[in-house]
Order: sequence, then structure tokens, then C-alpha cells
Amino acid sequence: MAEPQDALIVIDIQNDFCPGGALAVAGGDEILPQVNALMAQFPVSVLTQDWHPENHSSFAANHPGAAPFSQVPMPYGMQTLWPSHCVQGSEGADFHPGLDVERAELILRKGFRPGIDSYSAFFENDRSTATGLAGYLRERGITRLTFVGLALDFCVGWSALDAARLGFEVRVIESACRAIDLDGSLEAARAAMRAAGVELSA
Repeated sequence: MAEPQDALIVIDIQNDFCPGGALAVAGGDEILPQVNALMAQFPVSVLTQDWHPENHSSFAANHPGAAPFSQVPMPYGMQTLWPSHCVQGSEGADFHPGLDVERAELILRKGFRPGIDSYSAFFENDRSTATGLAGYLRERGITRLTFVGLALDFCVGWSALDAARLGFEVRVIESACRAIDLDGSLEAARAAMRAAGVELSA
């Protein structure tokens, strides 16, 4: 049972990450009933929302000649180039219509700085520019976080790792996530989370 110090962090359940979207995660919409049921059980629910400008540096379309899913060096490290997705104000950036958005106490938008991507709910990909979520949770007295959403091996995984690094007790419910699994990224994410003390539950 969720207690007052628990929060559910729902990562990026947006149209572009669901079947038919620009960066669809296979089965991404299948998790909606479980996620909605979990939101009803937790005292605090936070939704994250990818919110990219059209000129975002992580879009392959903004790197002439570069293919989606290739990598390029950025000042903060290697960056995977994605198909253009979750563009600010677009239908693709909207939450999936089946998500119970009304239960959210906070909607956190990320990835809005053109020059840097943002997988984690806590930091941009430079690992130092904070989103402010940690402070919000601490002000609310939250110490335990449960993560669900899309995609397990990118935004969910990076968020869970950062939460553990920040001192939160962290759990990921894998059945309420789906993964991209790009070149072994799923198993790598699982190994990293286990090594960081993140609880992976079915």
C-alpha cells in the first residue's frame, strides 16, 4: 500500500511514444489501465512530458545527412538522434487520451532547451542542469518513488538512476513500462538500475 511518503512518477505516456506515433514504443498503450489504477492508489502522482522545440538538437532532421538512431557527439557526450517527436503544441506531444491526467498533482515538461536532450525527470542529459523535481518532492516529504511509463530503457531508466543517486528509495514496475531496446539498451538499463539499488518489480 502506498503511504504518505510515496509518489508515483509517470514518464512520458504521450501520443508520439504510443503505437502510431513518431517514436512509437511497441505496446506503449498497453500499460494505460495499470498506470491509471496505480495513480488512484498513490497520494502523489507526477506526470512528465517531453516538450521539444522543432529545432531540437536531438532530432535527426536537424543534422543534414544523419539517420535516425545514429549518434553524434554533443558537448555533454554522445547523443542518439531521434525522429522528430513530441514537438511543443503538437498532437504527438499530447498525453495519450487514455491517461487519467486529472489525477496528476504536477506535470513536468522536459527537453525544451534546444541544445540539450533530457531523458531524466530530474536532470538534463548533461547530468547537472536540474528540472526542479527533486526539490518539489522533498518539499512534499516524499522519500519513496515508483516509476512507470515510457520508455523503460531511456527516460524511465535514467529517471530511476537519478532518483537513486539523489537518495530516494526507488522502484520500477516493469509491467507498467515498455522499452525501445535499441542495441541492447534494455538489458544495459536493467543492469545499471540493479547496480544502483533500484528495485525492479514485475
